[in-house]
Amino acid sequence: MDAIHVRLQKVEDRYLEINDQLISDEVIHQPKLMAKLAKEQASLRKVYEAFQQLKALDSHIQQAEAMLQEQDIELKEMAQMELDELLPQKEVLMEKLEVLLIPRDPVDDHDAIVEIRGAAGGDEGNIFAGDLFRMYSYYAENKGFKVQVLESSEAEAGGYTLISFIVKGEDAYRNFKFESGAHRVQRVPKTETQGRVHTSTAVVFVLPDVEETDIEIPESELTIETHRASGAGGQHINKTDSAVRIVHVPTGITVNCQDGRSQIANRETALKLIKARVYEEYQRQKAEAEGKARREKMGTGDRSEKIRTYNYPQNRVTDHRIGLTLNQLDRIVEGKLDDVIEALLQNEQKEILLGEQ
Repeated sequence: MDAIHVRLQKVEDRYLEINDQLISDEVIHQPKLMAKLAKEQASLRKVYEAFQQLKALDSHIQQAEAMLQEQDIELKEMAQMELDELLPQKEVLMEKLEVLLIPRDPVDDHDAIVEIRGAAGGDEGNIFAGDLFRMYSYYAENKGFKVQVLESSEAEAGGYTLISFIVKGEDAYRNFKFESGAHRVQRVPKTETQGRVHTSTAVVFVLPDVEETDIEIPESELTIETHRASGAGGQHINKTDSAVRIVHVPTGITVNCQDGRSQIANRETALKLIKARVYEEYQRQKAEAEGKARREKMGTGDRSEKIRTYNYPQNRVTDHRIGLTLNQLDRIVEGKLDDVIEALLQNEQKEILLGEQ
């Protein structure tokens, strides 16, 4: 049995083992364990089902090969016709299985928390942050995802100094995780009277929306305070202690939320963000200890790392990590990001396969 079949057999064994565990009395009375096992089984399902198809194909191929040994000419011709049809099907299925067996980031199937901040370029950086939010909103809509704004701080000249939102849907984090980093825009700002092209940046940071099964943070590690919100927002926002600040004491990570309509809403958002950021920090520490690039992903996700340039005069988008250039900026800013995301995912698969080899 070759290596790929050994791995497939292990997946099948584990899938069936989880089946038995999910109907056992021990697991049924432990909701958290049940959820964890169900999630693991769901992650194995595509490989398991493809392996069943492969076994059925192999069985038909063996039967056809046996028929080739018969003396009857018509039977041999039928067998050869069947093999001519089955062998290419097996080849396609094996290619599919090789991709499916590539180890996935365990949080790929999570929702994604996205934060965008206007950076270098003043007003133009904030306006560009708004453009990126619009682009991601359209992309999410095209993928069938839902977008929910968590925090936002609108800039006077347009756009945002900060906007954070959650993208909900199957494999949302997988489709957004490569967006972390500095995005650079080159264009003539509306305020430019001489027609000169300016360069501005906005910074994107993407986190998985972690679940209880991913990380448990004891309440003793959190300091939670309420205070009056600052900045714009009218009388209501400044008259009540609706803003919530949470500090994770071991890491020093701090989250402050004040955009919700109530203290309860801000607390819920702050807890979601603190969990995501603490999880990310622990993953970073783990990867550092193992001497690997963070989560095997493209680049470091560092906020200062320039990952992509949007050149409006030349209608060009360049992703610097994989050297991809597309003269389709007009389509991409309208949410047609699939070509870029697919190229990044394919490159991730190549990197993982090279690492395994």
